[in-house]
Amino acid sequence: MLVELLVEDFAVVERLRVRFHAGLNLLTGETGSGKSIVVGALGLLFGGRASADTVRSGAKRARISAIFELPNDPALDGILAAAGIEVEDGELLIEREILAGGKSRAFAGSRPATAGLLREIAPFLGDIHGQHDQQRLFSSEVQLTMLDSFAGNQEHLDRVSAAYGDWRTVCGELSDLESNEQERLRLADLWRFQRREIEQVSPEAREDVTLGHERRVLQNVARLEESINTAYTALYDSESSALARLRHSWSSLEEACRFDDDLRPLKETLQTVEITVEEAAHELRHYLGRLEADPDRLDEIESRLASLDNLKRKYGASIEEVLEFLAQVRADLEAMESSEERREELTRRKASLARVYEDAAGGLRKHREAAARKLEKRLEKELRTLAMERTTFRIEMDESAWSAAGSDRVRYLISPNPGEEPRPMDKIASGGELSRIALALKTCVLAPKSRPGGASGVRTMVFDEVDAGVGGGAAETVGRRLKQLSAVDQVLCVTHLPQIAGFADHHYHVEKREENGRTVADIKELTSEHRVREIGRMLSGQRLTREALRHAEQLIKMAAS
Repeated sequence: MLVELLVEDFAVVERLRVRFHAGLNLLTGETGSGKSIVVGALGLLFGGRASADTVRSGAKRARISAIFELPNDPALDGILAAAGIEVEDGELLIEREILAGGKSRAFAGSRPATAGLLREIAPFLGDIHGQHDQQRLFSSEVQLTMLDSFAGNQEHLDRVSAAYGDWRTVCGELSDLESNEQERLRLADLWRFQRREIEQVSPEAREDVTLGHERRVLQNVARLEESINTAYTALYDSESSALARLRHSWSSLEEACRFDDDLRPLKETLQTVEITVEEAAHELRHYLGRLEADPDRLDEIESRLASLDNLKRKYGASIEEVLEFLAQVRADLEAMESSEERREELTRRKASLARVYEDAAGGLRKHREAAARKLEKRLEKELRTLAMERTTFRIEMDESAWSAAGSDRVRYLISPNPGEEPRPMDKIASGGELSRIALALKTCVLAPKSRPGGASGVRTMVFDEVDAGVGGGAAETVGRRLKQLSAVDQVLCVTHLPQIAGFADHHYHVEKREENGRTVADIKELTSEHRVREIGRMLSGQRLTREALRHAEQLIKMAAS
């Protein structure tokens, strides 16, 4: 329930603070006085879209705050707790600031909040119905939402939405796979060719280095033989070879050791050198024995190196890089082949999830059909209290495209007069009839049983000129219905009809005046005397007559009876 509302620098309001009460709170005033400002301010507190145009001219920001007495509801408690918002004495302060630059800020319980959070808790606090909502009632989506709200279908909707989300996710993944099919096939052919080309050569790591060395040897066999023979002769195979000279030096040093033992280490060193030279000579002789020209092997090596060079030109600067490229191609092909399996799996899963969705949507449809029959009877009964006794109301359901809200499309059909076929509301209902239908629908849909999570407690129901197009006896029935609603919930209603104003528990007058060259709007709660005068003004216009005052008193007495 709305306890107090503070509005600063919003539209034509400089500053106003107003306390509201349980029961029926009615706001009246001349046309253009700003009666709907309260409705607009509450809309922002309920998470509505903010606009810099609402900031009062010359002000830096508009500020709206309200104190709500909260219903005792575990679902609401859970939302507030998850947001870290503490509630004191069962009341919650909600604030909204709109900066002149267009940005807005929200607060709940003096903590920063998002407009999304305000929208989430708004259904627990109240509901706003304005004249534009009558046009929204023509929308099939809005009609379906109202039916689900009446039926309490949230659990079924959650199940359908989850099934639809899973199905859409798989459809999207499958669509991506299929949309790239041509490109995937082209790449697969390319990768298979590349794999086959590399595997036919079968390169090995550093093979090109090894073969390059062998090629250089085979290309230079004659020069190698000449050089090795020269080296071998110099080391071993001549009278003046290095080995002969070392042996002569060793013999001379051995003779010298007979006279000086200090020379023996040097003698042993020469002996080691002699052994090393002899081993080197043997290695050279062995190398010469293996060295021979082999034109066939050289041609084979040249051909192999040409194949390896061809791979390196295409796939990498070295054999190692070519082998890395081959590994990647194999991995890509494996992934490609597994994608075929993935597509088959997704196709099967899509069909399975479609069945899950159809089951969930079918269950939701049954609940909707049952609720539609109940709402038809409930609404016809409600319309009888609003002077539309012979009205027929029907809800037509048929199949529609799959969505997160199910596969149903609904249309509300109405026949205000006996003998006429029910037709869509926008084709047959007059402005006054539509206002009463809207009020009746709100009354049925917003019953305590249809509230979020089965919530109970007083909420704030706001009606902005729901009496548009209504007059005479119908206006009185609308007033009586609002009065009945206010016995359960707090009702705030902007009205221009004296027949409805007479039912007020608390009457507020909205006026617009000029102060210091600026237009200022203000709201005041009326005393009993001033209330009579305000209803008299609504009856007679600018010139207040005694007859109008007497008529106003009679309206108030009749409403109280």
